[in-house]
Amino acid sequence: MLLMPRKVKHRKIHRGGWPKGATTKGAAVSFGSYGLKSVETGIISARQIEAARRAMTRFIMRGGKVWIRVFPDKPMTKKGEQTPMGKGKGSVDHYVAKVTAGRVLFELDGVSRETAKEAMRLAAYKLSVKTRFVDRHGTE
Repeated sequence: MLLMPRKVKHRKIHRGGWPKGATTKGAAVSFGSYGLKSVETGIISARQIEAARRAMTRFIMRGGKVWIRVFPDKPMTKKGEQTPMGKGKGSVDHYVAKVTAGRVLFELDGVSRETAKEAMRLAAYKLSVKTRFVDRHGTE
């Protein structure tokens, strides 16, 4: 089941700019023992988040616990095919999460370090930003 907001104030919003530099909010592993941290700024769709979550939970065979630290709350619109220029903004197609460099995307606990590292590697393949494996102390 894809993540999306229940209720939004504005149905369609501007794409907006990108923050410069690394993030300070959500940069530390808070809940689990291991994390998957973003190395670059970008957008991650709800489908990518779900695919990464599934890859992790399947590899750890439902042992341990997974935390998703990002939420896709930004609507992305798309105009229909064969639509001429103009005629307004398209309808909402999917939701994405804006991710800055240094943001922890997923956390994992209750499994060994090797298992966590492999599960995070499988999840990283599903994402559109470069990531790295970190533990609670911030080391790789």
